[in-house]
Amino acid sequence: MIVNRIMFRKSWMITLIAVMVLSLFQFLAPNTPKANAAVASKTIVGYWHNFENGSGFIKLRDVSPKFDVINVSFAEPTSGVSNGTIGFTPFNYTDADFKADVAYLQSQGKKVIISIGGANGQVQLVSTAARDNFVNSVTAIIEKYGFDGLDVDFEGHSLFLNSGDSDFKNPTTPVVVNLISALRTINNHFGTNNFYLTMAPETFFVQLGYSFYGGSCISCDSRAGAYLPVIYATRDILDWLQVQNYNSGPITGLDDQYHNMGTADFHVAMADMVLTGFPVAKNPNSLFPALRPDQVILGLPANANAGGGFTSVSEVQKALDALIKGVQLSSYKTRGSLTGYPDFRGVMTWSINWDKFNNFEFSNSHRAYLDALSPPVTDTQPPSTPTNVTATSKSATSVNLSWTASTDNVAVTGYTVSYGSQSLNVAGTTAAITGLTPDTSYVFTVKAKDAKGNLSAASTALTVKTDAASTGGDQTAPTAPTNLQVSAKTATSVSLSWTASTDNIGVTGYTVTYGSSTINVTGTTTTISGLTANTSYQFTVTAKDAAGNVSPGTNVSVTTDAQSGAQAWAPNVSYKVNDLVTYGGKTYSCRQPHTSLVGWEPSNVPALWQVK
Repeated sequence: MIVNRIMFRKSWMITLIAVMVLSLFQFLAPNTPKANAAVASKTIVGYWHNFENGSGFIKLRDVSPKFDVINVSFAEPTSGVSNGTIGFTPFNYTDADFKADVAYLQSQGKKVIISIGGANGQVQLVSTAARDNFVNSVTAIIEKYGFDGLDVDFEGHSLFLNSGDSDFKNPTTPVVVNLISALRTINNHFGTNNFYLTMAPETFFVQLGYSFYGGSCISCDSRAGAYLPVIYATRDILDWLQVQNYNSGPITGLDDQYHNMGTADFHVAMADMVLTGFPVAKNPNSLFPALRPDQVILGLPANANAGGGFTSVSEVQKALDALIKGVQLSSYKTRGSLTGYPDFRGVMTWSINWDKFNNFEFSNSHRAYLDALSPPVTDTQPPSTPTNVTATSKSATSVNLSWTASTDNVAVTGYTVSYGSQSLNVAGTTAAITGLTPDTSYVFTVKAKDAKGNLSAASTALTVKTDAASTGGDQTAPTAPTNLQVSAKTATSVSLSWTASTDNIGVTGYTVTYGSSTINVTGTTTTISGLTANTSYQFTVTAKDAAGNVSPGTNVSVTTDAQSGAQAWAPNVSYKVNDLVTYGGKTYSCRQPHTSLVGWEPSNVPALWQVK
């Protein structure tokens, strides 16, 4: 965000006119039909990491059932920023297993959406050729893995406005025009009724457009408000907008006051801007129309590690009370409706992985809050009967089963495998039954259970005879990893390497533990991020073989670096309160956590930096 003294000199006449027309925005908005049926009356969206960054890796089928929509993040450019070709390779998965997990979530009524971009995946559709590459590659990814839709998470310099491109309703900048064309082409290919289109811009690209618009202002960042023409041009097919209410600088609301991250005040003010509409760059002749309440979701970090602007559960729910129930805050009154928006869509979090890291505080707390807004659904319909129950492998003491997923009008939440007087509850469509007697016949049946506790009929019985007892089985553990070393470290991360273990049947992976955290890796190196500066950690590495035998552990202790002194300010860096930087020969102290952008230099944004 650019803070320019000239730009902040307000014309009281323009401001007065803008305030007078705010109450008319709801009526000025086009009559926009709903783009898609709701996943749930109150939706929780979460981003799932297709990478490892210290928050822990989660298989898709193990995602908390509290989420309605899982955004797989991220698909990224394969041939540079401006080529337009997007690629996606599942992390820590085979293609077949990844597709199976996508289908499993969909069998539970969840929607799985591919998200494109992210902080490291900048995309600029500078030409029609780049646009066509984007359309073709994204369409292929969606069809290959069976995704339910597309989430646009363009960050950094993906979107900007050329000088003179001042009308958000009729943009002329190629990266904007080509993105709009691409999204409509992809949506038309899949059809509105079964395809989800969502967006997750930063506040810089949406709400900042009330104060500055990149194509029309002098000396401000050309990216300011650059998502507005994209949102406007796709509002008829847009399922929801989930602005990232984190890693943001202070933003001016419709009350012409700055609002700072991490409070109910910030979330209500930011949501109210898109629920009410606003004059772009405070020009009363350029009104960005309101979105429907069911098109708006609050974007939130799951915990303090996930991004600047973490907000406590109580503050988030205070904001939801104001937005949904009309329980107004003392610090900010909603402009569009003082009685609330009962159809407000819900909440999004970055991320599912950080939510699990934080013991599911986000998903558990907000699912309970949102569910309490609607009366419970009476459901007596059981799921369909599981079919194709098959023994995929067996030994003298174990049998592995698989079956085809059941369907249900609400959602299948799990299965019960019964054999004799025993039963086993599982979440997915596979089960490993152990502790069996050698050379013995067992009869297995499977029932499905839905969210309301209804049980399906039992599957067709499957009889399996365990193998005869053998003295052969593998009970030999791998050797302990050796030469465990710290190959690099910073204030917040440690990189480890070690010499591979050996085993009689083959090592399948390694487990790194530290404190209460665990990371599984397949190679002999890993980087653990999200650590605390100047803190001692003990890391233990063990090896595991195909039979599940675990080696003795190898330990190494290391102390993370102390937080460094003042460094030269740079864009695209995550700064915390009290971080020191140098710029223009002066030293500045960070006043608010944020991720820096070009134009947010310390001398330009006193709300973020204080000169020492």
